[in-house]
Amino acid sequence: MPTLSELVRSHTDLDEADVAWLMLLQADWQIIADLSFADLVLWLPDRAGNGFWAGAQMRPTTGPTAYVDDVVGTFVPTGRRAMLDEAWSRGRLVREGDPEWRDDVPVRVETIPVRRAGRVIAIIARNTNLLGVRTPSRLELSYLQTAADLTQMIASGHFPSEGQRSDHADSPRVGDGFLRVDAAGRVVYASPNALSVYRRLGLSGDLAGLLLTDLTRELVPPRRRPDEETLSAVLGGRAHRDTEIGTDEVSLIVRAVPLKPHGEHIGGLILVRDVTDLRRRDRELVTKDATIREIHHRVKNNLQTVAALLRLQARRIGSEEAKLALEEAVRRVGSIAIVHETLSQAVEENVAFDEIADRLGAMVADVGSQGGRVQVRREGTFGVLPSESATALAMALTELLQNAVEHGYDADDLELEGTITVTVRRLVGRLHVSVDDDGRGLPEDFDVDASSSLGLSIVRTLVESELGGQLSLGSRPHGPGTRAEFDVPAE
Repeated sequence: MPTLSELVRSHTDLDEADVAWLMLLQADWQIIADLSFADLVLWLPDRAGNGFWAGAQMRPTTGPTAYVDDVVGTFVPTGRRAMLDEAWSRGRLVREGDPEWRDDVPVRVETIPVRRAGRVIAIIARNTNLLGVRTPSRLELSYLQTAADLTQMIASGHFPSEGQRSDHADSPRVGDGFLRVDAAGRVVYASPNALSVYRRLGLSGDLAGLLLTDLTRELVPPRRRPDEETLSAVLGGRAHRDTEIGTDEVSLIVRAVPLKPHGEHIGGLILVRDVTDLRRRDRELVTKDATIREIHHRVKNNLQTVAALLRLQARRIGSEEAKLALEEAVRRVGSIAIVHETLSQAVEENVAFDEIADRLGAMVADVGSQGGRVQVRREGTFGVLPSESATALAMALTELLQNAVEHGYDADDLELEGTITVTVRRLVGRLHVSVDDDGRGLPEDFDVDASSSLGLSIVRTLVESELGGQLSLGSRPHGPGTRAEFDVPAE
């Protein structure tokens, strides 16, 4: 399905400012659809004047839809829908006409010109499924009156507002709690849901006739409400924005849309939503994340303690072979500690593995027999990996790098300068990693399957059993040296 921006570029002469205005309208038109109990379709004028393109569509959450299928991207030529043509040419709302029948459903259509900077840039068609229409209650009459005010504002260029936008992903909708206030900020009507929300704050009576700002000051302690200017602007219905208020037990998001259908402020639409449970879950998640990071931090510290004890034991042991074995154990423990250190600093249980790979390369080069004269460099990116696979991948990469350092170069060659290259590629959902050194290469009679090397045995177990991948070892394709490569699932 094409986006609004794509349709504008392909079929219209609207400029960037026009598109920005339509984007602002889209950000809030769910409110209008819900208040109208109707589907909204945004029609864009064709640049050649031949008709209109459906640029966006919104269905109501408060009533039945008038459209079974999506219409975005469809074209209506001039003359097929007279109400679109009239709203465009005359620049006014058009409500006349008999109902249209769609799939045996009668649909009442109204067209609303979208005005910006004194000119009409698009048309909104409001489509009401008449099978869902019944004798309206006071709630529905309040909805419809507010919808009428907003559509008049669209036609006169006073909606959407260019002021501050909502930054809450859980911003309230019409069904969460609806209030209408007059120009003085006094409640004219409150839906049952809105009344219930305020009773959770401590209200004992009715909302109608009360100044919403003053009432909220009485119910909400100063530390749980915004500054006075924001509180008055939002709860008085004078600013198009939202804010969060509450008590120690209850949290609310309040959203305001000023109403000025003829240019003068006549009141405001106030939507409220009880987000107490959402905030409690947010706090639990923050606590859980902090606990997990603390666990990773402590595991890292414990592993570093183990590594220090092994180093201390290596210094005191007389056997050179035993000392080398302990040093290898220190390196393996260190590679796991690096992963836990990274996880202790991450917000999520996923890690950016490039940093880990670079640190492992530096660690292996430092403890290698060449005293740092073998350089490790990386080409490509590992990306973000889940913690479950990061530890196994870190150990496998460490073993391959250490094998390249130990077996690829002569420790007695004082003039040696070697390079180990780690190349990473992501292809078809898999992660391909190769480790190339420019050392002496493999012995002629080397057989990876018959090898008794502990390091290779560890790598094969990690790659094939833990990571579900494949490992191969052979000569470097171009030039002397060895290539070890493996590929594992990328997810």
